[in-house]
Amino acid sequence: MKACVYTLGCKVNTYESEYIMLKLIEAGYDVVNNLDEESDVYIINTCTVTNTADIKSRKIINRIKRNNPNACIVALGCYVEDHPSDDLGIDIYIGNKDKSKIVELLDLYFTNKEPIRRVGLNKEKFEDMYITDFKNRCRAFVKVQDGCENFCSYCIIPYVRGKCRSKDLDTVVSEVTALVNKGFKEIVLTGIHTGHYGVDLDTSFADLLNALVKINGLKRLRISSVEITELTDEVLDIIKNNKVIVDHLHIPLQAGSDKILKLMNRKYDLEYFENKLKEIRKIRPNISITTDIIVGFPNENEEDFNETIENSKKFGFSKIHVFPYSDRVGTVASKMDGHIDGNIKKDRARKLLDVSRELEKEYANKFIGETLEVLFEEVKDGVSIGHTSNYLKVKVKGSIPSNTFKNVKIKSYLLDSLIGEVDN
Repeated sequence: MKACVYTLGCKVNTYESEYIMLKLIEAGYDVVNNLDEESDVYIINTCTVTNTADIKSRKIINRIKRNNPNACIVALGCYVEDHPSDDLGIDIYIGNKDKSKIVELLDLYFTNKEPIRRVGLNKEKFEDMYITDFKNRCRAFVKVQDGCENFCSYCIIPYVRGKCRSKDLDTVVSEVTALVNKGFKEIVLTGIHTGHYGVDLDTSFADLLNALVKINGLKRLRISSVEITELTDEVLDIIKNNKVIVDHLHIPLQAGSDKILKLMNRKYDLEYFENKLKEIRKIRPNISITTDIIVGFPNENEEDFNETIENSKKFGFSKIHVFPYSDRVGTVASKMDGHIDGNIKKDRARKLLDVSRELEKEYANKFIGETLEVLFEEVKDGVSIGHTSNYLKVKVKGSIPSNTFKNVKIKSYLLDSLIGEVDN
């Protein structure tokens, strides 16, 4: 049988879908990821982080159901967990607990021909997944943690992912080692709250990093996202002394106003954030620091937004991922007064994106004339494309095999990419 797996949302979902695909292949399925390719089974790994993600999840499920009336349709993940009573008339509807059991659930469905519904978290146990390959990619994701207990006032994720649960440290080391031995040169650590790794295992994120940087053959270790409060002295010491950890950290700020940070229930203020950035740049002067910022949060006035603009420039981010505030029913922020008009949110998002583009260009231009090591990933229209340690996209004329490192002399910056020549 043929199965199509389609993924929405975050890197954790991408990892989980990869695991699902590998398990399906082991069970004898022909696996594809093109929704337009006729299949016997369609599996949609959903997202619910924003209203837009909800709409997208429903739209894709309904489209597949409409176009493939005889196929088995599976919806799983965060949208399902947040909408337990909305099964959309599909065959298998499961939340965030039994993704690893997809093959046996399909067997059960094809045996009994009865709908299956399994929504509700296992709040105590990490659902173990272990992969030894990552199809069609040069960098492999490894999920080390699930769940979040921060309960930021705008966020639905703690309710659909549950409390923090971590993968056994030795298992992570074994999984990363297996992927490196398979030929992967860059590993990305991912989780719902990655820096909170180990709180349930009597270990820590620093312990995990310290173990992974010692793996023979690992060239790059990337952290998908980390909170500023989790960059402890121990973590920073490991970053300082191990060049395997890349020159890039994604640290969500979420707002550049102390008033809004407090309303968001974030665990730091602007002074703390700025001082920690200074510590990081002291040990890694050229590091790329990217961030997430939400605009139009309830009670954000023009003064608050302008403060966000100024602090974004002051903190010197190399890229800002901008999100207009999305009301999530069930969160504290949803019940707040002072919700912002949608047009104002769009206008603020546009303005902050303009700032992000300026900052991206300013950061990238620092490297013109430098020679950077690039991991090449693909060739498009006779141009090889890859990324540096600090996650700058680099383009070079000619065909360079994927998963290959080359030193590249940077000549210019165009649109979103550095342009260079291989330095022989």
